[in-house]
Amino acid sequence: MTLKVTVIGAGYVGLTTAACFAQLGHEVHCIDINEIRIAELKQGKLPIYEPGLQELVIKNVQVKRLQFVFGLENVPVGQKIYIIAVGTPMQEDGSANTSYVEAAARNIAKHLNDYAVIITKSTVPVGTAEKIHNIIKAELLRKNKKIQYSVVSNPEFLKQGDAVKDCLYPNRVIVGVDDQRASEIMKQLYVPMKLTSEQYLEMGIKDAEMTKYAANAMLATKISFINEMANICEKIGANVENIKRGIGSDSRIGFAFLNAGCGYGGSCFPKDVRALIFNAEQVGVDAKLLKAVELRNELQKYILVQKLLNYFASNIKDKTFAVWGLAFKPDTDDMREASAVIFITEAIKRGAKIKAYDPQAMLVAQKMFPAEYFKNGLMLVSDKETAVENADGLVVITEWPEFKTANFKELQQKMKGKLILDGRNCLPKEKITSLAMDYIGVGI
Repeated sequence: MTLKVTVIGAGYVGLTTAACFAQLGHEVHCIDINEIRIAELKQGKLPIYEPGLQELVIKNVQVKRLQFVFGLENVPVGQKIYIIAVGTPMQEDGSANTSYVEAAARNIAKHLNDYAVIITKSTVPVGTAEKIHNIIKAELLRKNKKIQYSVVSNPEFLKQGDAVKDCLYPNRVIVGVDDQRASEIMKQLYVPMKLTSEQYLEMGIKDAEMTKYAANAMLATKISFINEMANICEKIGANVENIKRGIGSDSRIGFAFLNAGCGYGGSCFPKDVRALIFNAEQVGVDAKLLKAVELRNELQKYILVQKLLNYFASNIKDKTFAVWGLAFKPDTDDMREASAVIFITEAIKRGAKIKAYDPQAMLVAQKMFPAEYFKNGLMLVSDKETAVENADGLVVITEWPEFKTANFKELQQKMKGKLILDGRNCLPKEKITSLAMDYIGVGI
């Protein structure tokens, strides 16, 4: 059954959600308050890089299952489902800013003319669905409109770099719902995916909201755990890659998110861990474990600078370093909370020169770094080979596939120094050391 779906927000989550539901056969309108963004989307220009997403958008626009609209007032009447997929940026105290979600709820209420299901895709604190319900109720009462509606929590679990696949072929769908009518509509929405009962998980609304935070906190915990093990391994002479093999082969633990390195970043894990810590404190719980996860990650982001200083006897002034990788992970141009930002900032402060390259994040980096960085030694270059020319060392911060398969013999000839600092343990150590180059990883 084809449903009329309106997605509010044309950012990472909203755009992916809109394109994928259109691909599943629903009639989707994706709206945003950024008029320039909407105009560019109509031309097939996306504000983000995500593998396969642009092709999906263009395809579904052409068959008229997906339309981009400026403002909810321009969406045709009779929408059955409204999906809120706006940002919830972190505030100074660590809490999630839900003002955009609340504004979307008020806007929906103004345009409701028949029963509809309002879904929260945005990552929001527990209790936000109830707040949305009350906002819509108050707005309808103010306008003396008697319209029924339901609010549902349906959090996203999209990995950047795999978002299209995760959206079209999810390992599970979480639906927080408290009434039968909404429950049936949600099942219709997801019918094209042909999910099993083990994949389609219906639960209470607060349970669903909490599940999103708990999932990201668990994954962040695994990363901080293996990073802490890596730091211990370096002191006692063990190899964290072997520890990973030994514990990851235990089915109770698994290999996912057990890659030691220079810390996690992005728009989700840092923000969600801090938000959960804040929410816990609001109800009188001291989230000691989550605080430790966050602290380990913050410290881990400085580990490459520390290793560099150790290698060069604390003096990197006027030395030139190639940096491979700026995005927080491969297959994205997202540099939010990226370890590369910390490394470059600290290196520039100490008088080093940086030549940086990333396959996708160069335009983002150009806008993100302050102008004085470019005056004081930061240069963004067009390819990885240019980055290493006459460099005193190479620092790998993002594990893009093209870095793993580089010609290290040619690289050795281009470089002035012989240090390769592998912040993700992704390079072939034996091949590099066989060339009489100095390889330093994390925990190995």
